[in-house]
Amino acid sequence: MKRPGPLLTLFAGLVFGVFLLALNATTGTKNASNPYKEASPADSVSATAPPASASPSPSRPSSPSASRSAVPNADYAGRTDDDSSAVAVSVRGGRAIAYFCDGHDKESWLKGDVEDDGTMKLTGSHGDELNGTLQDDELIRGTADVGGQRYTFTADRAVKPSGLYRATATVRGAKIDGGWIVLPGGAQVGVVERDGTPSAAPEIDPETGAVTIDGQKIIARPVTP
Repeated sequence: MKRPGPLLTLFAGLVFGVFLLALNATTGTKNASNPYKEASPADSVSATAPPASASPSPSRPSSPSASRSAVPNADYAGRTDDDSSAVAVSVRGGRAIAYFCDGHDKESWLKGDVEDDGTMKLTGSHGDELNGTLQDDELIRGTADVGGQRYTFTADRAVKPSGLYRATATVRGAKIDGGWIVLPGGAQVGVVERDGTPSAAPEIDPETGAVTIDGQKIIARPVTP
């Protein structure tokens, strides 16, 4: 058997060298862009950490609604400056009801709100209106427009039995609606309507509210809004 010639040996060596060069080039490329390269800690955090959510802002306690407790619950009674009539006002929970009467044939019931500063605008039928201001929780000064006439008045804080009273009933087939103002000191001013016709009211017993009208005893009760 003949040994390979020198030319064949040289050719085989050349092929082997080219193979080694190609292998080195391929290995270098893989190392440069190795998809299995271990990620650095910074890369790990950047890739896996979820976006930070905005922390909820602390809830603010709802501010309490404005209360009318600054206006005291109380009753007030007094006379007009010309001494012709009387006015009583009852205040409860920021609401007020008032009664104006001359003790003969003129009267008016009025109602409305009392503002936190003590001012009030009360309205009644036929365009009647009372505007007043509570002063130091002790008295109400204002005006009453009743029957087309304006009256100025002062109503002092009333202590029972002073205050405002009302009675409604049916007596001998007539509808009775009476209002009374018991003034500080005990004097009374009131008007009773019989089927809508007004006249001077008989006095009530301020301790019990009892009053006799046309021979029948009925009860007048304190009035509040």
